Amino acid sequence: MSVIAPGAGDFDRAVRDEHLEQIQRPSLSYWQDAWVRLKKNRRALISLNIIILLAFFTLAGPLLWRVDPALQDLNQVSQAPSWPKTALLVEAHAYWEGIVVDNYEPPSRYFESVEAPANFRMVETPTTQRVRLAWDPVEGADGYNIYRNNRQPANFNDLGLPLGSTYGDVISYEDRLSLEARDYWYSVVPTDGFDEYETFSQLQLKPTLALTPDEALERRLITKVNEATVGEEITLQFHPLGTDYLGRDMLARLMEGARVSLFIGIVAPFLYVLVGITYGGFAGYFGGKLDGVLMRFADFVVALPFLLFMILFKIAFGIGPGESGVIPMLIALVLLGWPSTARLVRGQVLQIREQGYIEAARLLGAKDHYLILRHILPNTMGVILVTLTFAVPAAIFTEAFLSFIGMGVAPPTPSWGSMCNEGVKTMLSHPHELIFPALFISVTVLAFNLLGDGLTEALDSRLRSKE
Repeated sequence: MSVIAPGAGDFDRAVRDEHLEQIQRPSLSYWQDAWVRLKKNRRALISLNIIILLAFFTLAGPLLWRVDPALQDLNQVSQAPSWPKTALLVEAHAYWEGIVVDNYEPPSRYFESVEAPANFRMVETPTTQRVRLAWDPVEGADGYNIYRNNRQPANFNDLGLPLGSTYGDVISYEDRLSLEARDYWYSVVPTDGFDEYETFSQLQLKPTLALTPDEALERRLITKVNEATVGEEITLQFHPLGTDYLGRDMLARLMEGARVSLFIGIVAPFLYVLVGITYGGFAGYFGGKLDGVLMRFADFVVALPFLLFMILFKIAFGIGPGESGVIPMLIALVLLGWPSTARLVRGQVLQIREQGYIEAARLLGAKDHYLILRHILPNTMGVILVTLTFAVPAAIFTEAFLSFIGMGVAPPTPSWGSMCNEGVKTMLSHPHELIFPALFISVTVLAFNLLGDGLTEALDSRLRSKE
C-alpha cells in the first residue's frame, strides 16, 4: 500500500478556506437571546406595551388630567361618556305660587268617572332646575296626582314615579326632583280628593341643562357671580368616560384607583416573591432534614384560609366596616402567598446545585455565598421573573375581589374593585360605571398573563438549541 503524503499546497488551501469562513450567527448572552425571542412573540410584546401604557396612565395621567376624583358634580350624575356640554345660566329658584282656579267650588257629588285633564302644558321652558306644569280644571275632580316616567307609559298602571298631589283649586305643579337633561313623560291623574279616576293626560318634555350663578361659582365655572348673565350658556367640565352615581369624573377615579390596585398588585407580589426566593433557595441549597422541615411548614401555610386571615388582620388592626383594609390585605398576601414561589425556587436550586460547574467551583474553594450569588441566583432569575409576572395579576384580581365584597378598599377611596362594587348597583341603567373598571382589571390581568407566557418561552434555554 502506498501512502500519499500531503503537500504544502494542501495546507495553504486549508488556511485560505479558514479565512473564507464567516460567522453566520453572532454570539449572544442568555439575556440577549431571551430578548430576541421575546420580540418574536407578538402577543407578549403587545402585552408589554399595554403594561407600559398602564404605568404611564397611573403615574403621568393625574399630571395631565387635573380633575379632582372626589369632586362631585350633582348636575351630571351618572352621565354616560360624551363630548363637552354647555349649560344655561338661570336665576336662582324662587317660590312659585302656582296657578289656581278662580271662584273654585268643591264637587257637590261623587262622579263615577271624569274626563282627562285638558291642555296639559309647560308653564315655562323646562330646565334641570325646575319643571313647571299646568292643566285645565276637570269637572268633578277635587285634586290631581302627578307622575313622572323615564319612558312612555304603557297603561294606567305604568305611569312611573309619583311626584306629588294638588288639592282643591290648584291646577299646577313644580317638579325639582333630581332632574336630568333627558326625556321625561309626565302624567296628571284627576282624583276625588282621595281616590284616583282611571283617566290621565300625558306630556313629553326634555329639560335643558341649567345652572344658577351660585352653582357655577361653586364649581369654578365662573370667578364672579356678575361675570355671566342669566340666559348665557357656559361650558361644563368635560367627562370623557362619564361620571358615577355622585357625579365624580370616571377617568380621574380610574387613574386614582389604578394607583391603589397596581400598588397592591405589584408591591405585594414583589414582597412575597422575595420571601419565597429566600425561603426556597435556603431549603433547596442546604437540603436534607432542614429542607424537609422547611417545606412541611410551607405546606402548612398553603392550607391556611386566606379570607379568614384577612378578617383576623382587619380585627387586629382595628379596621371596622366601611373602612379601607389595604394594610391587612397587603400583610395577608405577603404572609400567605410565598409558598408557591418557594417551591419553584427550591426545585430549581436542587437541580442547579448538582451541576458540574457548581462542583468545580466548590473544589476551587468557592464559598456558599459566592456560589449562591454568582451561579445559583442568576440561573433562577428566569423562573423568578415568570413567577412574578403571574403573581401580579393574581394579586390585582384578589384586591378587586376583596374590594368588591367590601373587605378591601372602601369608598370614598377608589380602586378598580371598589368601583366595580359601586357600578354593579347601577349596571342596568348606567353600565359604563361597571364596564370601565372591569375592563381595566381584565386588560391588566390578561396583559400580565400573556407576558408571563412569553417570558416562559423566551427564558427557556432548551428552546435555544431547537432554533
